[in-house]
Amino acid sequence: MKKTEEKGNATSRRNFVKQSAVAAAAFTIVPRFVLGKGFRAPSDTLYLASVGLGGKGRDDMSHFAKTGKVKQAFLCDVDQAYVAKSKIYETYPDAKKYVDWREMFDKEHKNFDAVHCATPDHTHAVVGSAAMQLGKHTWLQKPMVHDVYEARMLAGMGKKYKVVTQMGNQGSSSDGVRQMAEWYEAGIIGDVTDVYCWTDRPVWPQGNYQANSRNGLKWPKGTSTPPSTLNWDLWQGTAPEKPFPTGLDQPDGVEVLPFKWRGWWDYGTGVLGDMGAHILHGPMTVLGLQYVSSVQTSVGGGGSIDTGPASSYTIMTFPKSEKTKAPVKVHWMDGGILPPRPEELDPDELWGSVRPMYADGGMLFVGTKGKMVAGCYASRARLLPVSRMDDVRVPEKYPRVKGGTDGHYAQWIEACLAGYGNMETSSPFEKAALLTEAMLMCNLAIRGIHVPKGSDPTKPIVIVGDPNRQNYPARYINLNYDAPNMKVTNVDEVNRFVKREYRAPWKLSGV
Repeated sequence: MKKTEEKGNATSRRNFVKQSAVAAAAFTIVPRFVLGKGFRAPSDTLYLASVGLGGKGRDDMSHFAKTGKVKQAFLCDVDQAYVAKSKIYETYPDAKKYVDWREMFDKEHKNFDAVHCATPDHTHAVVGSAAMQLGKHTWLQKPMVHDVYEARMLAGMGKKYKVVTQMGNQGSSSDGVRQMAEWYEAGIIGDVTDVYCWTDRPVWPQGNYQANSRNGLKWPKGTSTPPSTLNWDLWQGTAPEKPFPTGLDQPDGVEVLPFKWRGWWDYGTGVLGDMGAHILHGPMTVLGLQYVSSVQTSVGGGGSIDTGPASSYTIMTFPKSEKTKAPVKVHWMDGGILPPRPEELDPDELWGSVRPMYADGGMLFVGTKGKMVAGCYASRARLLPVSRMDDVRVPEKYPRVKGGTDGHYAQWIEACLAGYGNMETSSPFEKAALLTEAMLMCNLAIRGIHVPKGSDPTKPIVIVGDPNRQNYPARYINLNYDAPNMKVTNVDEVNRFVKREYRAPWKLSGV
């Protein structure tokens, strides 16, 4: 054999060995999805695709990464300037980048196992339903969805498509909510008919939160050109099409991105959507509450058909549950409104003042034999008066989530790796949907605006007369809710928001 042939064969053999080694290494980290149902990837690694990489999305991904069991395989966001500023691409240099999640799903669905979505509220349902239809384990940030109809449709999709689901309300994994459930079920505070919940939000423009607008926040008449790094049409998604607004450098301008969309009803779900999932989860879980039967509200600081008010006080009535002896009223307060100071507190103990124990939000259960209180995420749970804590001993009934609220992320990862049906999560969609629907029912009362009977629900609402004297009948009466039919029975006008019309070509998948 000639030397050149020997050299060529040696090179071929070396290449073959090298390529075989690469192939073997690649096999050890093959996505679990490729192996098929019931098979475990040798690396025990979950391949993740993330949609929405901003503040909360970035925070979620950092918690997933801490498990050491996640490969951040794909990243998707419509705002490239914001992503660049957040250094996400540098943090996950091996991840493949996309702008349009639909393109990512279409091209890459065989290369990832799970989807994490932290987009604005109005796109949660379309992303989540598409992911589940593809058989992907799905995490949706709170609130789970934007509309009541979306909550109902997504509630059963995890079971239908055999995927593990989780809403990003960390408090559902807290020790506090389990401790309170044990106290309540042991009869420590007696029967409960009233629960008070509150938050210090909003901390974004909403209602009269804008100094340069005497009559409250309004969408500007002026238009601007979106930056080249932002796909404005894709960001609007299911919402009605609007031109990009003028910025704060103009007299009537607004800032929507990256965070200030929350107060606009087309995109966000207001204060309840932001904090309700963290705070209402406590009473709904402890008391076993199901669908709300009626809602009443009053508001302060404006608000309109476009944006929420600066503050609100809303009362939800829930029918008697398996854990209660009578209907329960849950009182929701935001924008600085607080429940009455419990008489069991020490005279000098702070209650909703400067740096109080529960300033960011909390819950107060009023029972026939006592009270219990906790902060946002059901943290710092305690009995009132606090002296009772020295005497009460209740056996642990509900297993704690390892890591508590921080463990909420790892719990979902572990459940995904275990496979559908092999491990429970704290906030699966069938449970999260109940909580989300209650929050969104409140928004029907807060947002509700009078429109002429027989008007076309697909057309924009036009207010005739003085815009400063708009009629909001839903805010000052009791909205009665027919839960099985998803319909408010006494103010038909608000039902247009139970199931909003999507902008073409958007639609839910797999429902």
